[in-house]
Amino acid sequence: MSVAAPAGVRRVRVRIEGTVQGVGFRPYVFRLARALGLGGFVLNDERGVLVEVEGPPAPIERFLERLPLEAPPLAAVERLAVEPLPMEGGAVFEIVSSERRGEPDAFVSPDTAPCAECLAELFDPAERRYRYPFVNCTNCGPRFTIVRGVPYDRPLTTMGSFQMCARCRAEYEDPLDRRFHAQPIACAGCGPALTLLAPSGRPVHTAEARDIAEAAAKALVGGLILAIKGVGGFHLGCRADDEHAVAALRARKHREEKPFALMVADLEAAGRLAHVGPLERELLLGRERPIVLARRRPDTLLAAAVAPCSPDLGLMLPYSPLHHLLLADTGVPLVMTSANVSDEPIAYEDADALARLGRIADLFLLHDRPIETRTDDSVVRAVSLRGRRRPLMLRRSRGYVPERIELPVPAERHLLACGAELKSTFCLAKGRRAWVGHHIGDLANYETLRSFRQGIERFALLFAIEPVVVAHDLHPEYLSSKHALEREAAQHIGVQHHHAHLAACLAEHGETGPAIGAVYDGTGFGTDGTVWGGELLAGDLAGFERAGHLWPVRMPGGEQAIREPWRMACVWVTEAAGTGAAVPRTLAPRVDSVRWDQIAGLSAADSPFAPVTTSMGRLFDAVSALCGLRTHVTYEGQAAFELEAAADLGEPGAYPFPVRGGRLDARETVMAVLGDVGRGVPTATISARFHNGLAHATAAACADAAGRHGTETVVLSGGVFQNRLLLERTAALITGAGLRLLVPERLPPNDGGISFGQAAVAAARLARGAP
Repeated sequence: MSVAAPAGVRRVRVRIEGTVQGVGFRPYVFRLARALGLGGFVLNDERGVLVEVEGPPAPIERFLERLPLEAPPLAAVERLAVEPLPMEGGAVFEIVSSERRGEPDAFVSPDTAPCAECLAELFDPAERRYRYPFVNCTNCGPRFTIVRGVPYDRPLTTMGSFQMCARCRAEYEDPLDRRFHAQPIACAGCGPALTLLAPSGRPVHTAEARDIAEAAAKALVGGLILAIKGVGGFHLGCRADDEHAVAALRARKHREEKPFALMVADLEAAGRLAHVGPLERELLLGRERPIVLARRRPDTLLAAAVAPCSPDLGLMLPYSPLHHLLLADTGVPLVMTSANVSDEPIAYEDADALARLGRIADLFLLHDRPIETRTDDSVVRAVSLRGRRRPLMLRRSRGYVPERIELPVPAERHLLACGAELKSTFCLAKGRRAWVGHHIGDLANYETLRSFRQGIERFALLFAIEPVVVAHDLHPEYLSSKHALEREAAQHIGVQHHHAHLAACLAEHGETGPAIGAVYDGTGFGTDGTVWGGELLAGDLAGFERAGHLWPVRMPGGEQAIREPWRMACVWVTEAAGTGAAVPRTLAPRVDSVRWDQIAGLSAADSPFAPVTTSMGRLFDAVSALCGLRTHVTYEGQAAFELEAAADLGEPGAYPFPVRGGRLDARETVMAVLGDVGRGVPTATISARFHNGLAHATAAACADAAGRHGTETVVLSGGVFQNRLLLERTAALITGAGLRLLVPERLPPNDGGISFGQAAVAAARLARGAP
């Protein structure tokens, strides 16, 4: 991107928009202008950065050419606008105070991991910030989690109460220094400090350690569980190789089996635990520092309780100076899991953490820099699509939020989209700009709902949005829908759940449709009042029609069928083999025959306690149960996750999975599974054949629907497509058939992307004048 000045012009004003505040952009402009001998000034304002330069035409041309090309590493220049001005005779270039005259329109940078220069200082005894756990500069450190308003200046951050010492002030005010206007700048003499407390709030004696970070590390090495205040909230940490500590953490946190995330010191440590390929290395080292799922190596020296029944490990590298100190001082991998009790949002305030985590943590490692916005860790995995490895986002939060995503159809009025119930996010939009909020969690209780509301208020303040249109899911009992409808003064736009999945993928690729969408997930309220979840949609951003779906069955007990996958196994066996089918041998030891017959009868009845569903997620549950993997689950998606994990990747066979009149008929598939189960075929083979059969059926159904609806574009989305095996094999078949494939990239395929899809649908409908 470069913009030329009109011929002969000797002074220009340059408006720069994008992520250009808090990333060292002003000192960069200062150095560039002075190097070219230009006069003028640069400042921050509500829209971004404003520059005026004056001098001979040739240096001005060079300035405009180089301006976007040599920007600082954290900057993202999205727009440059240049206008000529009368000469003023200024020969000196200056950085002037920020202005605040209008509506905020600047972009706040996400939090970023420490840069190499700051890490070098952290571990160099000769540096004055040696072992200072809050070292940062304009190229790294906290941003989004500390900002309270725009423009991004220190008084509008949680660092506003810390008065800089003379040495920090000199660095802060020197345009040639790496810390010029680094708003979180601090040192041990003037900045935030650590404390180590007992659950009672009493300080812990640390005389045997050189500092509090080392004392905390010794406690971790000794097998204690610590609540550790980080960048966007608290972690619960312990040694990952200590079976007793990990088991105690599971018991206290009430997290029976879901895998824990691990933090390791560096790539070498990660490689000792898991197979880390080039893309995994790139993701681990990226400034976002997400949790990266990678296939675990056999015989790793980890506690078995870290990730039971999982072939993958969730690994991340340190993303704050404090983390680096802890990993260096302990010398072992650490469990670093979100600090909460199951189903609650993570703790991020000191008093709340002490109150909620007092029965989990043995010690609390705190600091006095407030966290303005809590953000959980992001999660990604690598997949192979169209012959290349690329990341698949599973949870988008710290490191990525609040980067904006463009809408292909601009929102004519300020817009709020409230998302779904699980993996909740919200989205605020104006014009083409949309901001998808950080991961909130499942809206299952008051605490998560409060976090959801706080997040909306904070984004509305930061980006100057006053929603007059509110989009929401059709499910009347979702707390997100209820929140939307509580905004009585707004115009309400209901968006069908699976249409939002389709629209989110289209919109993030800058497209409006039409397309065929294979949208597979657990549950979503259908327009016919039934529970959808295995859908083929034909549509665009504004509307859709149902082009096909999975064979419908009953869901006995409603939500209970999600917690007890054997119920869905019973339903599908009854549907495929008829009433009176016996309990399969894999389930007989764990499911009473009388109870089986009761559920079989309920599945055949027209009962409000057994709603009709086309859920693909529940079909995965059924097959997992039939394989004997999982009759009951302790976390969402567990049965399907373990079925994928069990698959033999080298098995070429595929079960029959007919597509008739747009319906994916799984009855023959279930009979084939039952047959192999009865013959004692290994679970690995059964799982692979099921995945392969579904991939072939999905590709065939998409090709048929694309032909009928006159489009060559196919979207794969929904939580089921977090399954790497299914996604990769379905994608290969679809592209092999000559169809154009789109899958989510910047957003998760699960419900974390729903809010953006709702915003895209609402904007498109408003543009068409549709309700």
